[in-house]
Amino acid sequence: MDAQIRKALAIERFLGPYNCAQSVFSAFAPEFGLEEATALKIAGAFGAGLAYTGETCGAVTGALMVIGLKHGKASPEDEEAKERCYAKAKMFMERFQARCGALQCRQLIGYDLSRPEEVQSAKAAGIFTERCPDFVLAAIEILEEIL
Repeated sequence: MDAQIRKALAIERFLGPYNCAQSVFSAFAPEFGLEEATALKIAGAFGAGLAYTGETCGAVTGALMVIGLKHGKASPEDEEAKERCYAKAKMFMERFQARCGALQCRQLIGYDLSRPEEVQSAKAAGIFTERCPDFVLAAIEILEEIL
């Protein structure tokens, strides 16, 4: 899939009914033999910093799942794949942090999503539509570079 189309698709999904992890992961998953609906389900609990906990950004976890699809260990003896996967994951996280300033959702957006009142405040402030698309795009672009 063309990089521009992938980015547009991920943003459309994110601004629509899907979370950040779903948007990133599902934009790549079909290329690795995973149906879109299955990808959306797998990534469903990873948005908002892991299910509204404000921990690791969903765009990051979605990207890490993509790296696992491409480079992950699938047989017990394939230590080379494990090391390659970890190296790509570390590279992704270093680049994302350098570009966006953090890996944690609460640090990226300035709201603690583990607190329901802060989720509402973040929504009211437009954080999810103003800031989070940048993180989704960053994840897609960094993945495009390292895959």
